Amino acid sequence: MALTALEIVVVVLLAAALIALRGFVLARVRGTVICRLRTEGATGWRSGVARYVDGELHWIPFFAVRLRPRHAIARRGLTVSTRRPLGKGDGPEGYWAVDCGPVTLAMSEDALTGFLAWLESAPPSAHLDRA
Repeated sequence: MALTALEIVVVVLLAAALIALRGFVLARVRGTVICRLRTEGATGWRSGVARYVDGELHWIPFFAVRLRPRHAIARRGLTVSTRRPLGKGDGPEGYWAVDCGPVTLAMSEDALTGFLAWLESAPPSAHLDRA
């Protein structure tokens, strides 16, 4: 039983609509902030949401099939090496870039304030490595 061209188009459009709906729902869930991510060596930003879970920041891409986080950044030992406002050509305007080791996060100023408060609210031993 072969699929017609119209059936293939309908299936593709339905899949695209479900992935877009997933991204919309992720952005609307309480406790998440819109956050872009760039890994070392990558040139572009990937859109997604960040969510604080226990001692980790989970980053989930908007446009993906899996519901699990793509990156889990542990608060323990995490240091912010630089933070800078993004401008034209560098990334989304009005966002701040935060370099955290192998990843760079881009977020709004409000989200950055929450991120820095989350880092600072760690228990005193959270930044110490176990010997």
